[in-house]
Amino acid sequence: MTARKRFSGPALVDALRERTGYVFNDLERLERALTHSSARRRSGADYERLEFLGDRVLGLVVADLLFHAFPGAPEGELALRLNALVSGEACAEVAEEIGLADFIRAESGLKSASGRKGRSTRADVMEALIAAIYLDGGLDAVRPFILRYWEPRSRKAQGAERDAKTALQEWAHQAAGTTPAYQLDGREGPDHEPLFTVSVRVGDLAPARGSGRAKREAEQAAAAAMLVREGVWEKTEPAQ
Repeated sequence: MTARKRFSGPALVDALRERTGYVFNDLERLERALTHSSARRRSGADYERLEFLGDRVLGLVVADLLFHAFPGAPEGELALRLNALVSGEACAEVAEEIGLADFIRAESGLKSASGRKGRSTRADVMEALIAAIYLDGGLDAVRPFILRYWEPRSRKAQGAERDAKTALQEWAHQAAGTTPAYQLDGREGPDHEPLFTVSVRVGDLAPARGSGRAKREAEQAAAAAMLVREGVWEKTEPAQ
């Protein structure tokens, strides 16, 4: 396999200008935004603090976008759209669209991995990159980049896909006047790749179960299973 080109200095700034439309002034912060903790010993810093900020900046810009794009939508619908658009899955998709893996500094194989861990890394770096643009040029600098990639997604039908736990909670309140109760039934597998099993109850209904590599993923699967079983969702309804 051909080794990936290592971008640094002005070449890094130029390459990312083509992908983001923004010219970075603070090269050190940009490099930090692209550095995973596995490569921290060489650089002295990683993207985790920037990821925290970028998540909030992305949420603000997308929330503002949705507020004006869907003036008749109730708060619940806006929240569902927001959750879908700022999810790790959406961030990873944008990262892949702009080829962000070419710039990530991480242990061999992590930045290009096709599994959950690789996609999670690319999503995290995307949020860190958003923070780096924001800190470098302010909200007016980062908004065009976010709108460029997230606004088209906001208009797609899948942008309003319902989060299974949220959908179940809304249905449970309307149908049974209660809140879903989740219970961890089991955890198996090695620490680096666990499998969780969760059950959910709504009132007197029989519990529904789901599994996933993370507890939240298992809860989503259980919620989706109940929604399908009770006829609230079709079997093809996405569950995230």
